[in-house]
Amino acid sequence: MINFLYRQNRDVKVSEMKRAHTYSPATVEATRLLGSRVRLGRRERRWTLAELAERVGISVVTMRKIERGDPSVGLGIAFEAATLVGVPLFAVDRSRLALEAARVEDRLAVLPQVVRRPTEPDDDF
Repeated sequence: MINFLYRQNRDVKVSEMKRAHTYSPATVEATRLLGSRVRLGRRERRWTLAELAERVGISVVTMRKIERGDPSVGLGIAFEAATLVGVPLFAVDRSRLALEAARVEDRLAVLPQVVRRPTEPDDDF
Protein backbone atom coordinates (compact mmCIF):
# COMPACT_ATOMS: atom_id res chain seq x y z
CA MET A 1 0.00 0.00 0.00
CA ILE A 2 1.25 3.48 -0.76
CA ASN A 3 1.59 5.91 2.11
CA PHE A 4 1.54 9.65 1.62
CA LEU A 5 3.83 11.48 4.01
CA TYR A 6 3.59 15.24 4.02
CA ARG A 7 6.84 17.09 4.55
CA GLN A 8 6.84 20.84 5.23
CA ASN A 9 3.54 21.16 3.29
CA ARG A 10 5.58 21.37 0.09
CA ASP A 11 6.74 17.95 -1.05
CA VAL A 12 4.93 14.66 -0.93
CA LYS A 13 6.91 11.49 -0.50
CA VAL A 14 5.36 8.36 -1.91
CA SER A 15 6.82 5.18 -0.47
CA GLU A 16 6.53 1.84 -2.12
CA MET A 17 8.13 -1.35 -0.90
CA LYS A 18 11.78 -0.51 -1.68
CA ARG A 19 11.38 2.59 -3.81
CA ALA A 20 10.62 6.13 -2.68
CA HIS A 21 10.17 9.22 -4.77
CA THR A 22 9.44 12.80 -3.84
CA TYR A 23 7.08 14.68 -6.15
CA SER A 24 6.93 18.44 -6.54
CA PRO A 25 3.84 20.27 -5.28
CA ALA A 26 2.87 21.08 -8.88
CA THR A 27 2.95 17.37 -9.81
CA VAL A 28 0.85 16.40 -6.80
CA GLU A 29 -1.66 19.16 -7.54
CA ALA A 30 -1.92 18.16 -11.22
CA THR A 31 -2.44 14.45 -10.46
CA ARG A 32 -5.09 15.27 -7.87
CA LEU A 33 -6.88 17.55 -10.33
CA LEU A 34 -6.83 14.86 -13.02
CA GLY A 35 -8.10 12.30 -10.51
CA SER A 36 -10.94 14.57 -9.41
CA ARG A 37 -11.95 15.17 -13.01
CA VAL A 38 -11.92 11.44 -13.71
CA ARG A 39 -14.10 10.83 -10.64
CA LEU A 40 -16.51 13.60 -11.72
CA GLY A 41 -16.75 12.20 -15.26
CA ARG A 42 -17.37 8.69 -13.94
CA ARG A 43 -20.12 9.85 -11.61
CA GLU A 44 -21.74 11.97 -14.32
CA ARG A 45 -21.93 8.83 -16.47
CA ARG A 46 -23.27 6.90 -13.46
CA TRP A 47 -20.53 4.28 -13.78
CA THR A 48 -19.27 2.38 -10.79
CA LEU A 49 -15.60 2.28 -9.98
CA ALA A 50 -15.53 -1.36 -11.08
CA GLU A 51 -17.20 -0.53 -14.43
CA LEU A 52 -14.65 2.14 -15.29
CA ALA A 53 -11.76 -0.06 -14.13
CA GLU A 54 -13.02 -2.83 -16.43
CA ARG A 55 -13.30 -0.45 -19.39
CA VAL A 56 -9.74 0.79 -18.79
CA GLY A 57 -8.49 -2.76 -18.22
CA ILE A 58 -7.12 -2.24 -14.72
CA SER A 59 -7.95 -3.31 -11.17
CA VAL A 60 -10.34 -1.40 -8.94
CA VAL A 61 -7.40 -0.63 -6.63
CA THR A 62 -5.52 1.10 -9.48
CA MET A 63 -8.68 2.97 -10.47
CA ARG A 64 -8.99 4.24 -6.89
CA LYS A 65 -5.38 5.43 -7.05
CA ILE A 66 -6.14 7.37 -10.24
CA GLU A 67 -9.15 9.05 -8.66
CA ARG A 68 -7.14 9.92 -5.53
CA GLY A 69 -4.44 11.50 -7.69
CA ASP A 70 -1.69 9.04 -6.82
CA PRO A 71 1.32 10.12 -8.94
CA SER A 72 2.75 6.58 -9.02
CA VAL A 73 0.06 5.39 -11.47
CA GLY A 74 1.22 5.05 -15.08
CA LEU A 75 0.56 8.12 -17.18
CA GLY A 76 -0.98 6.17 -20.06
CA ILE A 77 -3.41 4.41 -17.74
CA ALA A 78 -4.49 7.68 -16.10
CA PHE A 79 -4.91 9.32 -19.52
CA GLU A 80 -6.97 6.37 -20.77
CA ALA A 81 -9.32 6.65 -17.79
CA ALA A 82 -9.61 10.40 -18.37
CA THR A 83 -10.35 9.93 -22.07
CA LEU A 84 -13.06 7.34 -21.39
CA VAL A 85 -14.95 9.69 -19.07
CA GLY A 86 -14.55 12.69 -21.36
CA VAL A 87 -11.83 14.67 -19.59
CA PRO A 88 -10.09 16.83 -22.22
CA LEU A 89 -6.34 16.27 -22.40
CA PHE A 90 -4.32 19.38 -23.32
CA ALA A 91 -6.87 20.78 -25.77
CA VAL A 92 -10.59 20.38 -26.21
CA ASP A 93 -10.32 20.45 -30.00
CA ARG A 94 -8.37 17.50 -31.44
CA SER A 95 -7.16 19.63 -34.37
CA ARG A 96 -5.57 22.07 -31.91
CA LEU A 97 -3.89 19.15 -30.20
CA ALA A 98 -2.45 18.01 -33.54
CA LEU A 99 -1.21 21.55 -34.25
CA GLU A 100 0.43 21.79 -30.84
CA ALA A 101 2.09 18.38 -31.31
CA ALA A 102 3.44 19.49 -34.71
CA ARG A 103 4.74 22.72 -33.19
CA VAL A 104 6.59 20.81 -30.48
CA GLU A 105 8.05 18.42 -33.06
CA ASP A 106 9.28 21.42 -35.12
CA ARG A 107 11.02 22.86 -32.07
CA LEU A 108 12.56 19.49 -31.22
CA ALA A 109 13.88 19.15 -34.78
CA VAL A 110 16.19 22.16 -34.36
CA LEU A 111 17.59 21.02 -31.01
CA PRO A 112 20.38 18.46 -30.56
CA GLN A 113 19.10 14.88 -30.42
CA VAL A 114 21.39 13.99 -27.51
CA VAL A 115 22.30 16.29 -24.67
CA ARG A 116 25.69 15.71 -23.04
CA ARG A 117 27.44 17.51 -20.26
CA PRO A 118 30.62 19.26 -21.38
CA THR A 119 33.69 17.39 -20.18
CA GLU A 120 36.78 18.98 -18.79
CA PRO A 121 39.78 18.53 -21.07
CA ASP A 122 42.33 16.08 -19.73
CA ASP A 123 45.45 18.21 -19.94
CA ASP A 124 47.30 16.34 -17.24
CA PHE A 125 50.36 15.09 -19.13
